[in-house]
This record gives sequence, structure tokens and C-alpha cells, in this order.
Amino acid sequence: MEQVAPRLHDSAAETAPAAEPPTADAAGAGSSSGGAARMVTASVILAIVSIVAILLLPPIAAGGVLLFVAVLYLARRAVFSWVGGLGILVAVVMFIPVRRYALPIPLPFELEPYRVVLVLLLGATAAALLLDRSRPWRPVAFGWPIGIFAAAMLVSIPVNGTALVEQSLGGTAVGAVVNWVLMLSVFYITRQILSTERIVMGLLAALVWCGTIVALLAIAERVTRVNLFWRLNSFLPLEVIADESEAYRAGGFRSFGSSQHPIALSVMLCLLIAVAIYLAAYGGRPHNPINRRILYGIAVVILIGGVLSAVSRTAIVVLAVMFLLTLLLRPWLGITLFALGLPALAIGTAVLPKVFDTLIGSFFDFDALIASQYTSAGFRGAGRLADLEPSLAQAAAHPFFGTGLGSRIVTGDDQNAFILDNQVLGTLLETGAVGVAGLAVFILAPAIMMLVWAYTSARYEPRYALLALTLVIVSGGYATALFFFDAFGFYQTFFVYLMLLAVGAWLLTASPPALAAEAAGRGRYETPPAPLASPAASEVS
Repeated sequence: MEQVAPRLHDSAAETAPAAEPPTADAAGAGSSSGGAARMVTASVILAIVSIVAILLLPPIAAGGVLLFVAVLYLARRAVFSWVGGLGILVAVVMFIPVRRYALPIPLPFELEPYRVVLVLLLGATAAALLLDRSRPWRPVAFGWPIGIFAAAMLVSIPVNGTALVEQSLGGTAVGAVVNWVLMLSVFYITRQILSTERIVMGLLAALVWCGTIVALLAIAERVTRVNLFWRLNSFLPLEVIADESEAYRAGGFRSFGSSQHPIALSVMLCLLIAVAIYLAAYGGRPHNPINRRILYGIAVVILIGGVLSAVSRTAIVVLAVMFLLTLLLRPWLGITLFALGLPALAIGTAVLPKVFDTLIGSFFDFDALIASQYTSAGFRGAGRLADLEPSLAQAAAHPFFGTGLGSRIVTGDDQNAFILDNQVLGTLLETGAVGVAGLAVFILAPAIMMLVWAYTSARYEPRYALLALTLVIVSGGYATALFFFDAFGFYQTFFVYLMLLAVGAWLLTASPPALAAEAAGRGRYETPPAPLASPAASEVS
């Protein structure tokens, strides 16, 4: 991780006698001894890893581990830094499908790559905060909404404690708590690493371009029916723990990409479309604004292609809500996007008539759309409306605190409930009305805080105001998706949302407008004085 060299106080530097410069022999001896120590340490670590890998792993997996350790050592300066750790987290989240692979290590549980990365980063962050006095705790802004959400979920466990124990679900409830701690740590880890604007913009660009790669491969997947993300074990030391899945719609294959489900893929790409549009205006590279708009315009087209390859009506609803929010918050931008979208819609309808008829045309056949949501009642994969009545009847029996966090198991041999494709309904069943209220605070409060901040503290800073509004639009899209898929069960999309939420926390606490407000003694949501007339200054409208 990053090392901060201690600095002497100026007064001490002035009063201390000047030290004699080291001789060449002393410097060489120090350098050689330090290099020898590092060489010995690296050799010992490599020997330990080699012995463990040879004794416990199959030959192919052992070779992969040794290759990984060698590459890790060569790139140690880039990897063992906070930015490097964040980059690894982004890469693992975006490219390694959750619940598909585990590390080939004999353990009583499946050790998935994202869990390893999160545990290491969480431990490193905690250690740095405790041991490195020069590294401060960075304010998170959204701690209280997350706290309310966590408390609303946790209270359901003691209220339903007897029933959970009688049904042998006590361990499942504890596992759910641990899992939630690990998932929410993505927000806190990311926020602690976001120390500068450069890192923030780098994270946004990394998410967009990783999403673009995923979308491009998803488009190829729909055509070839070959998912490269399900073949990572061919060249990485990963063990397959789940079979490939297939889904069909609109006369073709629905792409999964690196997600757990086509719906999750499409929602994740929808969120990144908004970020890509922002970067087209204010991204760091390319420096030339025309080239930047062209480059990110291409990324937006590819991301939309990835959304189409998933053939998900949920994505159309999410995009529609995000577009309406854009029209409301930035009318001219919304009109511009609408003008650019019309020709694209016409071309897409001509090139992919079945896909567009399924995604858009189905909304105009209201009777057929409603009927499709009542299919397979009482079975796995039932329509959303088919699940609604029995789920509400079950919720009526436990209205306030549900049946307890972790009581609903929707996969595996211990399955006792169906996937509802409705996170709000699932939260109601598990944690009751209290849990739903906590969920509403968790999702809506940060969006409202960023919205108010954009029109007050960042009123005369369009660059930061637009980023805040972009994140508000992302939050609106994700909040809409909660009603159409089990959002917290599809980790990739949730992790991307948490990373973007961490960017929002940086905006409210450490961005230039936030720091200027703090320096001037203003509140976070107070409007600063209007700047003097300047060509660069413009008010957010």
C-alpha cells in the first residue's frame, strides 16, 4: 500500500545541526543491504507459496498460482497501492462472474475471488486507519442512511429469533449479516481510496470502459452463443462451481455477459450509460473535447448494444425513468439525447425488428404484457404479478418485521422460497415494513442529498453539479429496477451502484465546492455568493 514518508517540522529542520552526507561506500552498503533484504523476503514468500501450491493444489492450478505470484511481484508497485487495489476490485467485479467461480483451495466453503479481494482491502483499510496516523478517515456523507437500513434489517433477527432457530435458519441469518457487511464494505473501501479528483475520474472511466468491454462481448455472445466470461477457467486458476445458464427471447439467445442474469447485465449497463454521457463532457482524456465526445459516444453506442443483447424489458423501464429525470433536471441535455436517439431507434428497429418489438412493442400490447406477468403461478420463474398476491398474503402474517433476515433461501439444496424479481417485495417478506422503510431511506436519501447539493453548494460549479445530477439519475434508475429484479442478489450491479455512491460521498465531502464551503464556514447545502462575471462561470439551471 502507499507509504507516506515522515516529514520533519520546519523548526526542527532549522535548529538541528546539518548532518554530514553519507559516503558513497555507506550509501552503497545501505542500498545493497536493503536490496538483499527484499530479495530474501521475496524468495521466502515465493518458496512458501510454491510449497503450499504444490502440496494442496492440482498441477494446473499450482502453475497458475505461481505465475500469478510472479506477475504480482513484477507489478508490485502498481498493485500494492490503494489505487491498484481499487483497480483490482473493479476488474474482479466487472469481469469475473459471481457464483460461477471459486479459487481452487480446499475449504469447507466456496472462496469466490471477489470475497478474497474485499477481505484483503477491508483488512488493509482498517490497518491503515489504525496504524497510519497520517491517513485520516474520509467522511462518507451517507453513513446515516446506511445505518438506518442496516438497523432495519438487523432488528428482524431478534424479533424472529425463536422461529429462525426452530427452522434451523440461525446460521443462515448470521451468514446473511456477514454477507451484508462484506457487500456494504465496497462503499466504505471505495470512499476511503477516493482521496483526489484524479482517482475519482479514473474510477468513473474504469467502470465505463470495463462496462464497454463487457457490452461488446455480450453482443458477440448473442451472435455466437459463446460466453467468454464462462470460460475464464481455461486460462485462470479458477474452479467452476456452477453450470452455464441459457435464456432465450425475441428469437435469439439472451446475453449474460459477466453478470448472473441478463436483467442484471442490462441494469448495470444502463447505469454506466449515464456515467459515459457525463464523461463525454468532463472526462479527463482525451483532452480534445471533440475527440472525447466521439470516443465516449462510441462507448454509449456499445453499452446500448449490450443492453439490447440482454433483451430485457426492465432495462427499457430503467432507461425511460433515467431519461425522464434528465428532462426534468437538465432539459436541454434531455432534448439533445432525444434528438440523437430517434435516428438510432429507427435504425435499430430496421436492423433488429424482433428485439425492438419485444422490448418496446410489447409495452403497447397491454393485455399481453399483463398476461405474461401471471404465467407459471406457484412455480419457479413465475410472473411478477403471479407472485404478488401470495407474497402479500404471507407479508400480512408478519407485517412489521417479516420472517427475519436470511430466512428466504432462493437457491441451492436448502431452497425454501422462489425468486420474486422484486427486491422491494422480497425485503417486505424478510424484514417487514420496517425493512422496506430502511430500504427507502438507503436508496432515496443519498439521491436527495446530492440533488440539493447540486443546486446549492455546487450551483456555480457545472462540472461537479452535473456529476451530482448524473448520480441522482443513476440512483433513480436503480431505484426503479428494485421493483423488477432481486437487486441485492445480483452482486455485480449492486457493487457498481455502491462504487458510484462512494463518488457521490466524495462530491459532498471532499470535492472543490465542498472544501470551499468548509473553508468559508458555510453549511453543506448553502448557496455560495455569486462569482464575479467570468466566461468560465455559469450557473447550473
